Amino acid sequence: MRPADLLASSWRAIRSHKMRSALTMLGIVVGIASVVLTVGLGLGTQKDVSEQIAALGSDLLIVSPGSSTDESGMRGGFGSGTTLTRADADALASTVAVPDAMAVAAEKTASVSLEYGESNWTTTVTGTSTSWPEVRSRELLYGSFFTDEDVDSGASVIVLGAETAEELFGTAAVVGQDVTIDDDTYEVVGVLSEAGSSGDTSLDDMAVVPMTTLVEQLDDSGSSESVATIYIKAAASNLLSAASQEAESLLLNLHGIAAADDADFTIDVQDSLLDAATSVYQKLTVLLTGIAALALLVGGIGVMNIMLVSVTERTREIGLRKALGAAPANIRNQFLIEAMILGLSGGAIGVAIGVGLALALPSVLGSTIVISGLALVVSVVVAVGIGAVFGVYPAARAAKLAPIDALRDQ
Repeated sequence: MRPADLLASSWRAIRSHKMRSALTMLGIVVGIASVVLTVGLGLGTQKDVSEQIAALGSDLLIVSPGSSTDESGMRGGFGSGTTLTRADADALASTVAVPDAMAVAAEKTASVSLEYGESNWTTTVTGTSTSWPEVRSRELLYGSFFTDEDVDSGASVIVLGAETAEELFGTAAVVGQDVTIDDDTYEVVGVLSEAGSSGDTSLDDMAVVPMTTLVEQLDDSGSSESVATIYIKAAASNLLSAASQEAESLLLNLHGIAAADDADFTIDVQDSLLDAATSVYQKLTVLLTGIAALALLVGGIGVMNIMLVSVTERTREIGLRKALGAAPANIRNQFLIEAMILGLSGGAIGVAIGVGLALALPSVLGSTIVISGLALVVSVVVAVGIGAVFGVYPAARAAKLAPIDALRDQ
C-alpha cells in the first residue's frame, strides 16, 4: 500500500471516532501545554533575574559589612553590622591600592518623608559620593548630579528618582524645585532616568543626597562613619576577580584581620549572583518539566489503550485485508501512523494552548514568560514520538493476527 493510502486510511479511522480520538489526545494536550508554559516561565524568570541584577550595574563588586551583636549577645546576619566605614571607601578608591577598580561609591540610607506643598511621599534617601552614577550605571533624566563641592560642604541638595518626583510633583521635570524633609529645605538639582526594579524594590522610587548631608542632617543611627554598602566598579569585566582580591586584601589589612575566613565583611561579584540565581531557576525548570512529562506519560498510556481497543473492534477488518493480500507490515504501519497522528494532533493543540496562555498570563502573574521556538519544536516531536512508542504494541498485535482467526471473530 502506498504511503498516501496509509495516511488516508489512518485519518479516516481517526475521524470515524472523533470523541474517542479527542479524549485520547487530551493527556498529550495537557502535557505539551504544561511543558511549553513551564519552560517559558523558567526562561522568563531567568531573564527577569538577569535584568534585575544588571540594573545594579555591570562589572560590579558589592562589599557588605559583617554581622552585628547587640548588648544581650544576639548576633544579626551578615550585612547588619557597622564594620565598613567611609574611610574604607576612600581607601578602596585609591588606584594604587586597588588598581583594577575604575570607581568606588559608598552608600548609607535612611527612610524619610519628603514634602512639597500639600503632597508628601515616604521613600529611601541614599547618601553617597559623586561617583555614584558611574558606579551604579545610572543616568540623569533632568538636571545634573551634585558636585564634590556639595559633598564637602554638606549642601542641602537632592536628586530624585523619576517615580518619587512623579508622586510629589506630578511630573519629573522638577529641577530647581524645593522639597522639605523634617522642616529643612532641599533643592532638587536632578532627576534620575527610569531603571525599573531590583527584586521587590523599585529603583525609581528613591532620592540621593551627598553622604555628608545624610550624616549631618538625616541619619539617626548614631554611627556617622559607618556605611551600609560599598560598590566597586571594575575597570573591565575580565578584571572583576583581580579587583575583588585587591579589595579583600586591602580591607583585611585596614581591619587588622589576618585570615580571610575571619573577615568582618563580604564581597559579592555580580557574575556569581547571576550564576547562582540562574542555577536555581534552571533546576526548578527541570523539576517542573519532569512533572509535566508525567502528564505526557499518562497521555501515551491513553494512546496505547485506545489503540488496543481499536485493534479489537477492527479485528474483522484486519482479517479481511489480510485475506485480500495485505502484508503484516501494511497493517502494522497503519495502526502506527494512526497513533502518530494522534500524537501530532495532540502536540499541535497543546502548543497552541501553551502559547496562548504564555501570551495571556504575564499580565495576570506579573512575571515574564518567554516563548521558546526550540521548546515548541521539541514538544511536537516528543508528542509524535510518544504516539509512535505507545502505538508500537497495538500495531504489532494487529499485524500478528491470523486471517482465519480474524475472520471468525464476531
